[in-house]
Amino acid sequence: MKKKRWIILHEDEDLIIVDKPAPYLTIPDRYDQTIPSLVGKLSENRDQVFVNHRLDKETSGLILFTKNEGAHKKMSEAFESRTIEKYYYGLVHGAPPEEVGLIDLGISAAPGKRKGMIINENGKPSQTKYRVINQWSRYALIEAKLITGRQHQIRVHMRAIGCPLVSDKLYGDGNSFFLSDIKRKMNRSSEREEQPLLSRVGLHAHKLEFAHPTTGASLEFESKLPKDMKAVVHQLTKLG
Repeated sequence: MKKKRWIILHEDEDLIIVDKPAPYLTIPDRYDQTIPSLVGKLSENRDQVFVNHRLDKETSGLILFTKNEGAHKKMSEAFESRTIEKYYYGLVHGAPPEEVGLIDLGISAAPGKRKGMIINENGKPSQTKYRVINQWSRYALIEAKLITGRQHQIRVHMRAIGCPLVSDKLYGDGNSFFLSDIKRKMNRSSEREEQPLLSRVGLHAHKLEFAHPTTGASLEFESKLPKDMKAVVHQLTKLG
């Protein structure tokens, strides 16, 4: 089956806004340079492409790149000063403690591990705002707004409040989401193997708001919930 290709939503002399599918790398893999990445593909027919932020391979949605040193510098300053607003949709286990909440917990790298982050009161200050969009019996759809931008921040913070992201292999149970997980009297038949509705972390970067680095114009970009997460929401609304 042909993989869904990434889409350029906007491009000008300074910026590229891409809607990234999952799984797709933002930057080249450290160990296997032959695996396609957004930077690699965008650089094939452009003089320069600068990375200002990243999305994990399994996270879908909006990502911003810059095309010259001036724009890169200004957008880096905007990320640092937190004047860029980034919003995510997340499918989580359980019920968040509040309908609208702020998670304010420090994060640091997990000691002795090649990847992974942990909650650490002496770690880097980290804040995530969230609101519950839909609450079902055992799952919820949230919108999370990053105040800071630490690695794996939403994933670590949601686990910390007892609501890990669905199908998160690093911070959750890692199990794919099947219809039989919520549909009573439905069994997974060995004769016809059930396909998961969601088999990657249930996280989607759905909105970016910022000022253009050259013109100063206010820009807003949105990406709809992708097909796999939308399928889970549809079934939870019917059965959850």
